Amino acid sequence: MTAYTRPLAVLPPADASPGEDWDATAPSAPSTLLTLPNPRKLTTSIRATAQVFQDPRSAALLERIRMVAPSDANVLIIGETGTGKELIARHVHDLSRRSGKPFVAVNCGAFSESLVESELFGHEKGAFTGAFSAKAGWFEASNGGTLFLDEIGDLPLSIQVKLLRVLQEREVVRLGSRRSVPIDVRVVAATNVRLQDAVAAGNFREDLFYRLHVVHLALPTLRERPGDILPLARHFIEEYRQRLGYGPVRLDASAEQKLGEHGWPGNIRELENVIHHALLICQNGVLGAEHLHLSSLNIQRRSTEDEPAASATPQQALEAVLRDLFNEPNEQLFEQIEETVMRTAFEFCHRNQVQAAKLLGISRNVLRSRLIRSRDISALK
Repeated sequence: MTAYTRPLAVLPPADASPGEDWDATAPSAPSTLLTLPNPRKLTTSIRATAQVFQDPRSAALLERIRMVAPSDANVLIIGETGTGKELIARHVHDLSRRSGKPFVAVNCGAFSESLVESELFGHEKGAFTGAFSAKAGWFEASNGGTLFLDEIGDLPLSIQVKLLRVLQEREVVRLGSRRSVPIDVRVVAATNVRLQDAVAAGNFREDLFYRLHVVHLALPTLRERPGDILPLARHFIEEYRQRLGYGPVRLDASAEQKLGEHGWPGNIRELENVIHHALLICQNGVLGAEHLHLSSLNIQRRSTEDEPAASATPQQALEAVLRDLFNEPNEQLFEQIEETVMRTAFEFCHRNQVQAAKLLGISRNVLRSRLIRSRDISALK
């Protein structure tokens, strides 16, 4: 099943003030809403069940998804728990040429090490105790479509080796079999941890990381895209008031302000739970600040993309930064990188041109000309 996508035509502009009147029919109002199939069956799940792209940061993410989705490149989605990684994976599938084929979502942390190989690659009858019949794995089940591997960092190293071989050879060998089965599967993986750290710590294979990291999508947290908070809140109000059989319910200005000021450590899923609870106790069709019971956990976490890898070597950290830069189109990227290196060396050497040139292994004249071009020094000096 694929994600349900529809225009969300009753959203206020991203720059609207709390309580401000706005025209829901204005051209700037529509946005995009993504929801999981059968979200009403997921009320106890920690997954985000809805996603919007009203905030400028999430709108930029949506545009990037539209650019990369048509290809068959593997995708690595990085984001905190509750940010909607599966929704993004489904949207990538929906926008690809594989949209009419299966989308299979697998949580890599949900199986024991003894079962995960059988679940991913399948097994033959008698391959192990309890294997009373042959069974196709998730790769075969998603053949022609997309396989979403959530929490990819939880895979044991022994399975990572076999996964890498499957991605390279485009074929699987069931447990207990010697016959290979050709597959045509696009892999979209997701994690809420920095795989670079896991690679540096020896818990994740570097070659598998690069195989998965062809395209990477970094999901901002809800606190990093405040323009999506109220649209999501209104969506959840509408969803849960219908389930509860309520009439129209609106947010008052105090509730809007309180929602906007919260840090949302649980991201979209936390917002959904807050709205659900608020609807149970609000009256007269008005949801106020007093109905919002927000988490007191003041969890301070930086973006997974901005947090430096504590155990990574300087070379690995540099490579990670360069890969991030390569994902952003920039015709003058090399010149900007070169300029940054020279300027940083110049400052590191206390603005001594001779020492900075020696540190970089270039001539002072080359360094001087670049510093003049970037206006870090005057041509008269």
